[in-house]
Amino acid sequence: MSNLPLPLAKLLRRLGKLPGLGPRSAQRMALYLLTNREELAELQASLTEVAQALHSCHICGNLSLSDPCEICNDPQRERQVLCVVEQVADLWALERSGIFTGMYHVLGGVLNPLAGVGPEQLHTRGLLARVHADGVTEVILALSAGIDGQTTAQWLMQLLAGSGVAVSMLAKGMPVGAAVDYLDEGTLQLAMQNRQRQ
Repeated sequence: MSNLPLPLAKLLRRLGKLPGLGPRSAQRMALYLLTNREELAELQASLTEVAQALHSCHICGNLSLSDPCEICNDPQRERQVLCVVEQVADLWALERSGIFTGMYHVLGGVLNPLAGVGPEQLHTRGLLARVHADGVTEVILALSAGIDGQTTAQWLMQLLAGSGVAVSMLAKGMPVGAAVDYLDEGTLQLAMQNRQRQ
C-alpha cells in the first residue's frame, strides 16, 4: 500500500522484521494497537522499561535486572557443571523445565559462515576462561540439532579437548509422544544412533 502515512509504513516494516511475523501479521498487529490506544500505551511503556532495566550478565549472558544475574548469584547452583546454549531463550527453556541446576553460558548463536557468524562473533573467550578458572568438571552442549549447531558443537569439543573437563551433548532423537511415521529422516537417524539398551 503506497498511500500509507510514513510513520505507519515504517512501523509495518519494523514489525515485519520480527521473528515469526510477516507483512500481514505486522499489519494486523499495528491495526490492533492503533485501534486500542490503551494497549499501545502499555506496550510502549513496557518496551521502554525493558530497554532501560534489563542487562546482559557479564558472566553467562543471561538477561537480568542485575549483573551478575540471579542464576550466577545463586549459591545453590552446581558451579562445576556448565551448560552451553545458543541464545537466552534456550536458557529460559531449560530453566522452565527445572531439570538443570548448574550454571549456563550463552554463546550468542552458532557458527554460520553464510550468515557471517564465525568464531569471533561467538562468546567463546568467556566460556574458555570460565572452564579454566571456575573449577568446571563438565560442559554440556545444549545446541540445536541442525548442521550449524552440530558444527558448532564439534568445534567447541575441539576447543575444550585437553582442558580436562568432560564434554557431553544433549541426546537427540524421537520426542516424547511422537509416532515413528511422522518423524523426518534426520530425526529417525539420530534416534536410531542414540538408542539405549533397557
